[in-house]
Amino acid sequence: MSETFRPSTLGEILDRTAQLYRRNFWLFAGVAALPIGAVFALTAVGGVLFGTALVAFRSGNLASPAAIGLLILIILIAAPIYIAAAVFSSVGLTEAAASATRGEKITIRGALKKVTPRFWRYLWFIFLQGMIVAFIPAAIAAATIGVLVFLGTLAGAGTTTAVAVGFLVFIVIAAAAVVILLLVLGYSISLPVCVLEQKSAWDSLQRGWSLSKGTRGRIFVMFLLVMALAMAVSMISAIPSIIIIFTSAAGGSQPATGSIAFVIAEITRAILNLILQVALAPISAIALVLFYYDQRIRKEGFDIEWMMQQAGLSQPAPNAAAVPALGISAPVAPPDTVKEL
Repeated sequence: MSETFRPSTLGEILDRTAQLYRRNFWLFAGVAALPIGAVFALTAVGGVLFGTALVAFRSGNLASPAAIGLLILIILIAAPIYIAAAVFSSVGLTEAAASATRGEKITIRGALKKVTPRFWRYLWFIFLQGMIVAFIPAAIAAATIGVLVFLGTLAGAGTTTAVAVGFLVFIVIAAAAVVILLLVLGYSISLPVCVLEQKSAWDSLQRGWSLSKGTRGRIFVMFLLVMALAMAVSMISAIPSIIIIFTSAAGGSQPATGSIAFVIAEITRAILNLILQVALAPISAIALVLFYYDQRIRKEGFDIEWMMQQAGLSQPAPNAAAVPALGISAPVAPPDTVKEL
């Protein structure tokens, strides 16, 4: 099916997100489930191994060096796998969302396979985005708080000083949270830029910042709705675990039985959380791809470019000069013709 692009309101984007998700549920669920499932399995195996080692090598109340060494080994093995899974999940969902938006057929394997050729570029992009959006503002806030606490210590102990330092620390934390939120919104559609336009990490961030202007408020509302949905589903998913624990406690079970019930409840909660992550991860990815296309339509006339592509009128000729506004190729007259003219 050939998709028709046009400027959309927030309600239309949310409605289109729901439609694409419903029509391609198994595609999005599969792309989200494979990396997340790998991480879940790795975490479960690592937890069992570390728990066994901790019980076997415990000395008093402190873990033995062997258990600590095993924990470090598990982290060193699990961290790269988790990072790779995060890259495949986020980029794979973006690829799947873009293909579904354009009305193209793509499989789970096809979406994940597209990540492999440019994996390191995507990894660098996610790292750079995380540094700019979260790490740098948090580091500046932490350094500022440290200075405030140090100055408060020099000023001497006292209620007034403590209140003043506490108020300033609160202001710094609030300001950092606002800055991080603004950066998240500003760079929110940079990943679709990196994936769909195959730009470098830095160029994608710059273009994403420019492209998101004028729609950040709508993206913020979308994020709020997704968070509200996640909280509601999370509360519902916790009900089975609560029922298991309270049923065991109400029945006057022995301590061993109570511990088994607690373990079962935790396993149930972990499985439901996995299902929750798989179910909710595609929503924001689909919506951000739709916001990306909507901004290109509004600012760059992508709907016209798309119609020309569908009509076969925008294929670049051997001698062609690009028109930056729409990405359309304009033919260049041969040198002899120019001379004759």
